[in-house]
Amino acid sequence: MRGMLVVKRGELIPKPESLFVKVKCPDCGNEQITFNKASITVNCNVCGAVLGEPKGGKLVLKGEIVERLG
Repeated sequence: MRGMLVVKRGELIPKPESLFVKVKCPDCGNEQITFNKASITVNCNVCGAVLGEPKGGKLVLKGEIVERLG
């Protein structure tokens, strides 16, 4: 069984470090959900303001995080 991943009962499986976040727009107050490791610039759906920019694999958020999902 060399090279195969075997998960035994009771063994802990690490959780992913990525998650979805609900971000509040600093300009208009709109709340929208985005991925915290997005590879493109995230804009507000209402006013078009930049909510986050990708930097080194993670999203640098400009707005306030309201809720962490997942």
